[in-house]
Order: sequence, then structure tokens, then C-alpha cells
Amino acid sequence: MGTQYSQRKQNYALPLIILGVMFFVIGFGIGISGFLTPALRSAFDLSTGQSYLVTAAIFSAFVIFGRPAAWIITRIGYRRSMVMAFLIMALGMLLFVPSANQISFPLFLLALFVGGVGNTLLQASVNPYVTIIGPMDSAAMRMSLMGIMNKLAWWIAPLFLGVFIDLQQVRLNDVIFPFYMVAGILLILGIGIYFAPLPEVSAEGEDTIPDDQMQDSSYAKNKTSIWQFPHLILGAVAAFLYIGIEILPMASAIDFARIAFGDAPNLENYARFVTIGLVMGYIFGVITIPRFLSQKKALLIFSVLGILSTLFLSLAPVEYAFYGLLLVSFANSLMWPAIWPLAIADLGKFTKIGSSFLVMGIVGGAIIPLIFGYIVDMVKGANETASVTDFQTAYWIMIPCYLFIFYFAVHGHRIRK
Repeated sequence: MGTQYSQRKQNYALPLIILGVMFFVIGFGIGISGFLTPALRSAFDLSTGQSYLVTAAIFSAFVIFGRPAAWIITRIGYRRSMVMAFLIMALGMLLFVPSANQISFPLFLLALFVGGVGNTLLQASVNPYVTIIGPMDSAAMRMSLMGIMNKLAWWIAPLFLGVFIDLQQVRLNDVIFPFYMVAGILLILGIGIYFAPLPEVSAEGEDTIPDDQMQDSSYAKNKTSIWQFPHLILGAVAAFLYIGIEILPMASAIDFARIAFGDAPNLENYARFVTIGLVMGYIFGVITIPRFLSQKKALLIFSVLGILSTLFLSLAPVEYAFYGLLLVSFANSLMWPAIWPLAIADLGKFTKIGSSFLVMGIVGGAIIPLIFGYIVDMVKGANETASVTDFQTAYWIMIPCYLFIFYFAVHGHRIRK
């Protein structure tokens, strides 16, 4: 029976294709925030800092619902949790309709939060699933494949919404039809996943594996609490910081482009610079990991590249500064695929709970962009319009984040050894 379990883990091509669709949905759910941030800022006359509450509403769900997500997955398994996640995300999309009808910014934030809850459950399900469905040393390669699908959705989301919503003259009623469409697609996908051939999988040493299939997980064997895994805690901090600096370019790209290039048409197209950099990095990861680069070395190299890219973004002349977002996004690409397997390594029966810790770290996507927005407001002063240099000053927030990720790549993940 142990052999049967090993063979099952090797036959993961079809499940990965199905999971790729789910990562696309995750990316779309996050990608809409990059479009809605400037759209709702115009519609409700918000300050820069207030507009980043859009991103905060989505990502605050990860810290609030992260631990309950692990409980749900433990009770009903990965696949049924994915189905539930699609249904919750569909509900979030439907809540945009009364938000637009009542012209209520708090209701928009509630709709985004509900969508974020669904996204939390989906992330907590699919990330560990992709990591443990195949060999651990190639987990970052599989995560890179999933990342390509995820970030393509980041690109498509603002283009899709741009068909219905004009950022130069925002009308809230225009959001009703596209979000009805998205809700319908999510419902169909949820039903499809319920009947999809996705086997339940377990990490080495998880308590869902029958005793006669259980292999020793020496590091986790005598542990009684998740807090006894310092590499996981450090990994969750690294995930918190990483998600913040990954979301920040996406959330700020359109506003930054508006300031740098004026009120140019089709501003939503500038969000593609973020996704181009990320997808290029993921392709690099698929080619090089683990054949030429280990997951640890990839994280180390790309954290250094992130520091150098941030220096360019913050110090380059105005006419070139925006394109620094492309470099930063390329540097960000392989961090999540590398952090995840390094952080959940050797967790054994604590794998599901450990995964929820990492998912809770995704709240960094709410906190860091929000801090960034208020730094811009603080630097520009009262009753002034933000300039490119104001944005460049605020982007310095990414430097300490990259430094901690560099530490995790060099030493933090090896504490257990």
C-alpha cells in the first residue's frame, strides 16, 4: 500500500492542469483590486491612503480566516474545501451589485472582504496541494507553473474590467454586469471541481495517512505544537513581507502611471508591466528549478535582485522610474514558490496547520500597500497632488522586506537542522 501511495503522487499531470485553473481564479480575484483601487478612489473622492483600503479589505481576510480555513480543510479535505471557496468567492462578487446600487464604499469593502475569505480558503487548499502532490525538490517548479496562470489573471482582470468601466469617468453602475458574469463563472467552476478527478493527498507524516503507509518524519515526530517549528514561523514572516511587496506594484501601478504619464488613455494597460515581470520570472523558474538552481538559491538570488531593483525604482529619473516596477516584479516572481516548500518542510502531521500559518501571512498584501499609501500622503503634504518622487520615496518600504527574505533564504529555513 505504501507503493500505491508513492505512485499516486507521481501521477499529477491532470490535477496540475485543474489546479492551474484555480490559480487563475485566485489571480483574478486579487487582480481586480489593482483596477478597483483607482476606480473607487475617483468614484468616492478618496485620499491615496484611503483608496488602499480596497487592497486591505481583500487581504485582511487571510489573517482573520486563515486558521478557520485549516480547520475546514482538516475536516472535509482539500477538494471539498476548494469547492466551498468558489462558492464564497461567487457570493463576494454578487455583493458588488448592492454596493453599486447604494453607492456605498463600506459595502464595496464588505464585498471585497467576502471574496477575500473565499480566496483564503482556496489558497490554503491549493498551495499545499501543489507542494505535496509531487517531489518536494521540484515544488518551486510546480508553483512557478501555477504562478504563470495566477499572474496571467492579474493581467486579464484589469483589461476585463476596463471593457466596462472608464477610469476617466467612473460610474458605479458599470460594475454590475461584469461582476454578475464573474459570479456565474465561479459557480460553474465550483460545480466542476466537485466532480473533477482530484485525489486527496497528504504530506509525509500527516495523520490522514493510514498507519501502514506512514513514513517517519523525524523532525516532527515528537513535536506537540506548531510553535515548535521556528522555520515555519520565520517562513510566515517572510510570506507576510513578500506578499506585501508583490501586491504593492500591482496595487500602485495604475496610479503611478497616471502621475508619470498624465491622463493617458487605457491606463489599465500599465498594470501589465507587473504581470510581465512576474511571468518572465516564473518561466525562468520552470526552466531552472531544480535542474540548475535549488529552491534555496533561487530565493537568495532573487531577494538580492529585489533590493537592487528597488534602488533603481526609487532613484531612477522620472522618465524611467515606472519601468522599475517591471524589474521589481521579476525579482518577486520566484519568492512565493521558494518560500512555501522551505517553510512547510518536515512539518509532518502539522502540514495543514502550518499551511494556514503561511496563508495568514498573506495579510501582508493588506498592510504593506496600506502603509505605502499613507507614506505617499505624508510625504506629499496636505492639499497637494502626489508626484513621482513621492511614490519613489514610499517604495523604500520594500528594502527591509527584501533583507528579511534574504535572511530566511540564507539561514532562517535551516534552523530546524
